[in-house]
Amino acid sequence: MFSANRMAASALMVGLGVLASPVFAATVINVVEDGEGGGAMSLKLDQQTVAAGPAVFKVKNDAATEEHEMILVRLTNADEAIPLNKARHRVDEKKLRSLGEVSDLKPGASGEMKATLKAGNYLVFCNIKGHYEAGMQAQLKVQ
Repeated sequence: MFSANRMAASALMVGLGVLASPVFAATVINVVEDGEGGGAMSLKLDQQTVAAGPAVFKVKNDAATEEHEMILVRLTNADEAIPLNKARHRVDEKKLRSLGEVSDLKPGASGEMKATLKAGNYLVFCNIKGHYEAGMQAQLKVQ
């Protein structure tokens, strides 16, 4: 039979064990989009390689007047050809495996997207007309 002190000590040890167990926080990937219509455009990731697991993409539109978006797709390999519809000046998203997006980011606005990343290669891009072609794209490697 347990005494009240032994039961309290056991409960405390169990509680401390829960507190001492590892907590796996999501990897934060900061994405900065910039550029104005007719000029240079960019999409920059603060990390090009991350560990597999939960991730949060924190997206900031640094443009003064241009709206942007961020789309995340998983590639079959790092050299996968991106299906570009040249007549529409947009990537054909239906031919890729999208994991989600942050859409309609007004100038100066921020947004975020959560995803669980598996090992492999990913493409992050803006698919507003002409923006991908103007350089708004970056590759992300997940290990």
